[in-house]
Amino acid sequence: MAGFADLNLPPGPDKKCLQSLLEAAAHLGYSTVALNHVIDFKEKKQEIVKPVSPSELFPSLPIVQGTSKRIKVLNRLTLVVSDPSHCNLLRSTSTNIRLYDLIAVFPKTEKLFHIACTTLDVDLVCINVTEKLPFYFRRPPVNVAIDRGIYFELLYTPAIKDSTMRRYTISNAISLMQICKGKNIVMSSAAERPLELRGPYDVANLGLLFGMSESDAKAAVSTNCRATLLHGETRKSACGVVYTVKKPRKVEEEETTLPACKRAKTQA
Repeated sequence: MAGFADLNLPPGPDKKCLQSLLEAAAHLGYSTVALNHVIDFKEKKQEIVKPVSPSELFPSLPIVQGTSKRIKVLNRLTLVVSDPSHCNLLRSTSTNIRLYDLIAVFPKTEKLFHIACTTLDVDLVCINVTEKLPFYFRRPPVNVAIDRGIYFELLYTPAIKDSTMRRYTISNAISLMQICKGKNIVMSSAAERPLELRGPYDVANLGLLFGMSESDAKAAVSTNCRATLLHGETRKSACGVVYTVKKPRKVEEEETTLPACKRAKTQA
């Protein structure tokens, strides 16, 4: 994936609405989007179903503005967890879970936030931006998440919908930035309508309000999204890591590989 990405688009109530969202995203310059399927165990008992392939929904996807390529559509699963028992599903080896390109978790308490950062095999940890956080971010779990390659997601759509949610969004984002220093941040929309979408550079400018530097804000809609997707691919397929090191050659081997004239000078 190259370019900009929005990793949080709701599937929408119908196919027509989703098609409008994809066309708007492609027109704004997003080369990759993720359809976010949310499961909240607190509301009602839900099951993780097999994601629908975008090719089954649309015969052809819109072309990204300024390119000749069609927009790439991925599937994402977000679990809203309010009890430690909800995390057991993420630790299971469910076949349907492995079919999603991205796995995100939305922890509701400080304990669950700590668990998500330190032990859960996820790609994204969602930060609440619609109300005041019931806990403070602490450096140890955030640093562990960064070391594990997990990214934190901030939504910008609530900030442009309502003044109260704008205040919560900025406040919670700044609290996170004070701990993570702008690292491993992904900014997404969760836009339900095309008018709620903003262009990548506008989103990066919003990141400045959250206390991010210009480079970190741009990375939050580009390179960090790419790293998140690579983390998802690794989570689905990798069983181990091979680390190779170049072995230094011995002095004798270096002398035998030297040209004859240089070898003579060395011996002299």
